[in-house]
Order: sequence, then C-alpha cells, then structure tokens
Amino acid sequence: MLKERMKAYNVPQQIEQMGLYPYFRTIESEQDTVVKINGKDVLMFGSNSYLGLTTHPKLKEASKAAIDKYGSGCAGSRFLNGTLDLHLELERRLAEFVGKDGALVFSTGFQVNLGVISSVTGRHDYIIIDDLDHACIIDGSRLSFSKVLKYRHNDMESLEKVLQKCDPDRIKLIAVDGVFSMEGDLAKLPEIVKLAEKYKANIMVDDAHGLGVVGKNGRGTADHFGLTDSVDLIMGTFSKSLASIGGFIAADADTINFLKHNARSLIFSASIAPANAASALAALDLMEQEPERIQKLWDNTHYALKLLKEAGFDTGHTETPIIPIFIRDDFNTFKITKMLLEEGVFVNPVVSPAVASSSALLRYSLMATHTFEQIEESVEKIAKCAKKLGVLEAQKSRIHEH
Repeated sequence: MLKERMKAYNVPQQIEQMGLYPYFRTIESEQDTVVKINGKDVLMFGSNSYLGLTTHPKLKEASKAAIDKYGSGCAGSRFLNGTLDLHLELERRLAEFVGKDGALVFSTGFQVNLGVISSVTGRHDYIIIDDLDHACIIDGSRLSFSKVLKYRHNDMESLEKVLQKCDPDRIKLIAVDGVFSMEGDLAKLPEIVKLAEKYKANIMVDDAHGLGVVGKNGRGTADHFGLTDSVDLIMGTFSKSLASIGGFIAADADTINFLKHNARSLIFSASIAPANAASALAALDLMEQEPERIQKLWDNTHYALKLLKEAGFDTGHTETPIIPIFIRDDFNTFKITKMLLEEGVFVNPVVSPAVASSSALLRYSLMATHTFEQIEESVEKIAKCAKKLGVLEAQKSRIHEH
C-alpha cells in the first residue's frame, strides 16, 4: 500500500513534463550575488544570505581553523559528548547580542522551534500562532500537548479574540515570526506586547529573517521596536545573515536551564559542527564591526522596491529585503521563474499550497553585496518576462476593478 501511495504522488513529474519544474536547481559555485547554473552565470535574487557573508574570507578562515583544531564534527549530542568551548562562546555572544541572560545553540533553526515550542507549555496550556507563521512554528506546536490556536495574519482584533477564549490561569505562548519569510512584513510587536500584558501571555519571536536585518547592528525585531525585555524568547538561525547553519534560542537563565534538559531536538540530535559554529561567530563579529553592511542592504532594498513599483508590480506590505512580487497565478509563476532563469536571473516561486493560488508570488530577496546595476538588470528582466505573460496588464485591470 505504501508503494502505491508513493507512486500515485506525481504532481512534480507533471510539472517536469511541462518543462516548468523550479525546485532543486543545482548550483555549481559559491552562494554569491552571481552563481553558476549549468555552467552559466546567473544573478542570485533567491538567497537568504542578506549580508552577503557566505563568501567572506573571514568566515572561510574561521571555518578552516575550527576544522584544524576540532575536526569535522562532534559525533554526539550537546547533552552528552558534543559540547565544545566554541559552542559556549557562541551562546555567550548570542545572548549578549540579542539582550538576554543566556542562549542555547541547536543544529538547525527548524530544530530550535521543534524543541522549544513542543516543550515549554503543557497539556492544559495554549500556543497561539499567526496563520502565516513559518512551518517550523506550526510543526513545533503540533508536537506539543498544548491546545493550538491561530489568529489571522497581523490582525490584532483576531489575536485578542483568541486570547479571550483562553483560561486566564493557564500559560499562553504567542509564537510569531519577527519578519514573515514570504511576505517580508514585520510582526506588529508593540500591539502584541500590549495584548500579552493585558491577558498575561508570553511571547516568543522567531527572528530567522530579522537577525542581521532589523534593529541596532541587526539585533532583530524586538530590538527594532525597543521591546527586548517584553519578549520572553528570541529565536534565530545561522543560515541567513550569519551565513552558516544552525540556530539558537535566547531567554532568561531559568528557561535556558529548562530547555537544556527538556528540548528533545537538542538532547537527541548531534551538535552543530565546529566549522559552522566558528563561521557564525565570525559573522557576528562582522555584523558588530561593519554596520555599513546593513545600511547597504537597506539601500539596495529601497532601490529595488522603487524600481519594482515603477515597473508596475504589486509588492504587498513588505518592509524588509524580502520582496514578494505577486503574480497571482500558480502556472504563470512557474512560467516566469523558468523564463527568468533562461534570462540569467534566479528567483524563488511560491505557489499553492504554501500560499493561495491567487497569492502566488516570486520571492525576490536582496543581499548587501548586490550592486545597483545588478538590481536594475534583474528588474528589467522581470518586467520583460511579466509583460510577455500579460501579468502587469492583469494587475492593472485588477487595480481598476477595485
């Protein structure tokens, strides 16, 4: 029966037969503003390397030095034989950076949310999530024995209604993305904090896409709003701005102590490799030493948004270097992704079921290392392909209808 079910799943094959399959595209070079695909140079506007640090010499040197000192891996979990002095140094630096007592490093960002969200609340408690939260928040809440409640995206009236339903004497954890990974908008943290105080709830911010992007020196969403002390848990990943792989949770000392002994994805997973920890530390150094890098990321963001809007694209409510270019049709989104790759521009298609088909989009993301010329070239090519497909005309008529 299992084999029959697996065989019956043929949606990717159908898309492949049309010549439109856009996933697992193979890159033959470093993750930089230009990558090699099939031996050809392609402009990369689909990366999460917001600060462009994946190719930085200091990160490469730090990784190599860590391998020379510690070897290639730890061969065990943090709980047992897999804790290095390097991990502790990284945790100390991260806690200091985001303004919390302590931090705990996990092997991936996904595992942070699985381990933390599934363990901090109990059977009679509540986990409250935004309906556009990342998959790992959803999966972490599914692993919990708590009651999971959703509110409409960034809708504070909806959040308040959910909070009103909860037993006032139980733990209520609001788990929310700081920066939403597809739409590029920020969580309404000031309003969430007010509601959390009113209903005695706690807040966890997933800052995977906020760290290195918003806040002073890239300290994240809570810092951006001046609300670090009002947020109980701050989560971040190393695979975006910190140009490595791994993740962390930062909180007060008691919470960190609890998680060290209860987060299953920490206790039962091998620890982050020495090279990854060292490169994340080097990236933290650069973020603190070179604030102009973050400024350049924002200059690029504002310039790209200006050009995209002038070209007539709908970019939604983005406030960050993640820019959704709404195509509003799955098939056209696949088509334009393929056309753009042929033109030498890499973007990511986001289609149903990840979003409603009417909200299908190209996820266009900026790096600090992009040049204005690269941005101009990419927008020209996106506009050219969109015109060929009649996307811009369809958007104009939709605007007139409204």
